Amino acid sequence: MRALTVLQAAAALAVAVRLARGRHRLPALNPVPADAPAHASTSTRTARTAPPRVSVVIPARDEETRLGPCLSAVLADPAVAEVVVVDDESLDGTAELASRLGAKVLIGAPLPEGWVGKQWALKQGVEAAVGEVVVTLDADARPAPGLIGALATVLDGYDLVSVGPRYMCEGTAEQALHASFLATLVYRFGPIGPPTPPAPHRAVANGQCMAFRRTAMLNVDGFARVRGHLADDVALARTLAARGWAVGFLEAGNLLEVDMHDSAAGVWREWGRSLSLRDVTGPGWQAADLAVVWLATALPVLRLASGRTTRLDLGLLAVRLLLAGALRGSYTRPGPGVLLSPLLDPLAALRLTQTTLRPARGWRGRVYPAATTGVRLGRVTTYGRSARATADGRTGRVTTGGKPMPPDRTAARRGT
Repeated sequence: MRALTVLQAAAALAVAVRLARGRHRLPALNPVPADAPAHASTSTRTARTAPPRVSVVIPARDEETRLGPCLSAVLADPAVAEVVVVDDESLDGTAELASRLGAKVLIGAPLPEGWVGKQWALKQGVEAAVGEVVVTLDADARPAPGLIGALATVLDGYDLVSVGPRYMCEGTAEQALHASFLATLVYRFGPIGPPTPPAPHRAVANGQCMAFRRTAMLNVDGFARVRGHLADDVALARTLAARGWAVGFLEAGNLLEVDMHDSAAGVWREWGRSLSLRDVTGPGWQAADLAVVWLATALPVLRLASGRTTRLDLGLLAVRLLLAGALRGSYTRPGPGVLLSPLLDPLAALRLTQTTLRPARGWRGRVYPAATTGVRLGRVTTYGRSARATADGRTGRVTTGGKPMPPDRTAARRGT
């Protein structure tokens, strides 16, 4: 028991350090209207005469029932030059809906061996886009006016940026489980918007909404580098951060909502499958993350249920309740489920352990072989190659380049 107490105290200290970063986190994005005046770029010290052209790319596979609100929002945004929907071999009316609403529909090519569908769709969409800046959105995203302009503006300080949304969760059980899962991410990585970037191997991102300069992404062939990863957003952020890219993860405030799931079962099945980030995290960090979640969230609740709490347990429960209160701002209509979420922390820890030990390899009717889930990132990228390797997405050929360098932002803005 003494050893367990020491381990729990160490986990509590790690959580305290991570949560303390929230006191100084970067502010949430502010909406930028499409007709906002030109501004000066601090990195080039030259005035921009016009906002950049922005292409929105939406990968979609059987998204007929969820795509409409997302498309309607971005098509009505004057900051958007074009909307490209990549139809990834859908079996429903996704392509027809997108075309009818006015998007440019790109019928995706058959999925090559070794690729996960989303990365393949994004690669094709970015290649077909015409804007200087590309914003990628999932079909379940609900962007508000001003989001696209804000993302284009914030790229003056970043090479790749993603944002945290507000979640649309209905029902007490769904919201409680979702908030419990969300708490595990905060305990492992800290709040969104850290003032100091984490080490590349601990970078996180949200693939529901990302922005970058098109030329820079094509030059580095970013999606080919992470073609086999199921945790594609985090894989991309870590791979590019290791190459010197400035990667940001910011709070979107009131500018983005996401309707991810329709039930608690959907949260457990769909979000739970990727929660562990198994295919982008080394064994040591996997063990450490699991230990923090079990010792700092699940164990105090289990001891409370058995009537055997310690003072450390009570302290951790108090911190968790405070976090539950803070997480209410992450939901469009927070209900009692958010405050009840600590009671489900043992279930969240169990699901995290399950997907760490037996990671899921299927999504939307496709099952990917074990080899396509890749390996630990950081100094190593997909298939065990050096972070300096460049993958040819069409042939699978790998060539070795020179020292990783961040993208030339000045050239990217000129489109060269």
